[in-house]
Amino acid sequence: MADAVLNELDLRVRALVYDHFMATGHAPSVAGLSSELSAAPDDVRAAVARLAAQRQLVLQPSGEVLMANPFSAVPTPFVVQAGERSYWGNCIWDALGIPSMLGADATITTACPDCGDAMQLTIEGGRLAPGQGIVHFAVPARKWWEDIVYS
Repeated sequence: MADAVLNELDLRVRALVYDHFMATGHAPSVAGLSSELSAAPDDVRAAVARLAAQRQLVLQPSGEVLMANPFSAVPTPFVVQAGERSYWGNCIWDALGIPSMLGADATITTACPDCGDAMQLTIEGGRLAPGQGIVHFAVPARKWWEDIVYS
């Protein structure tokens, strides 16, 4: 299924998933997508599955959206506050991508994975503000998709 060709519904589903995440900070449900697109739930489930096969979404075992990188549908240690809305990044890399995707200033709150100390990163005008700390990737990027939920 990894070589599946995306159709018009797939593209509409993908766009709506991202629009919903950006507008609300949360993933839309398959039922919500189906209603919004006036499409049969089975057709939307199939579209979501094709998008997952193409690594454009990551699904929960239930078939609902877990990740639409850089967004997470579930709480993570990487909270991004942009304006009045909060988002969860899947990792620090994704958390840094959310303000860029939104075109917004943001504060990322997380903790040092080594010592547990609270950390904040600030994005202003599309740039990471100077601060203390380093970003460490425990898994090389080339291996992220081997276990994307862990990575």
